[in-house]
Amino acid sequence: MFKHETVVLPEVTTKNINGKRFYLTPEGNKYPSITTVLNGRKAEGLFEWRKRVGNDVANHVMRTAASRGTKVHQMCEDYLNNNFDEDKHKKDFLPYCLFKELSAQLLCKIDNIRSQECGLYSDKYKVAGRVDCIAEYNGVLSIIDFKTSKRERSDDWNENYYIQGSAYAEMFEERTSQPISQVVILVVTEDGTVQEFIKDKTDYLPLLREAVSVFRTKEQNSEKLTA
Repeated sequence: MFKHETVVLPEVTTKNINGKRFYLTPEGNKYPSITTVLNGRKAEGLFEWRKRVGNDVANHVMRTAASRGTKVHQMCEDYLNNNFDEDKHKKDFLPYCLFKELSAQLLCKIDNIRSQECGLYSDKYKVAGRVDCIAEYNGVLSIIDFKTSKRERSDDWNENYYIQGSAYAEMFEERTSQPISQVVILVVTEDGTVQEFIKDKTDYLPLLREAVSVFRTKEQNSEKLTA
């Protein structure tokens, strides 16, 4: 059984504007999602891949990956909430198998869970998002994200994940005054390989500031063109 030390956080709502996700805060502010902010970074590789395989294949691959990832995320959430329905989840064979590998090797390192699938926002950075899990990982309070992948990921592929996790850590500290330095990315691949990446948020805050600045500049330029 996993222990929970639940932290109550302000509710945020989402709104899509011109294909971009924004969050509305209780104070009435509208902040872009951190995922939206980071989408522009290193987009050239994705564009070239889509161009190479064609839109139909690319869309199919992305839909399949998104569905698989959503199911594994839900299994992780239920499991950590001590509410895992084995009969229900094992009907989704591949996601279930991936979850079993992840749970056996890495989820056992999680405890004292503060929150799962919670909305967060930062008035300092003017961004928002929804984090998978905030809990202790090997005894250290951490931002924890679960990822699925077709193949093993090299460390440099994950830079956006680390920036995203660092943003969540900053958001959580703003809302609760509880500092978090550790960002944990847990990956499971289609062949059952499990990967663990642990980073210090301070290494990625300069990149976060840069990404937010670039996004704001693009938004301001876009507004000028449509004015």
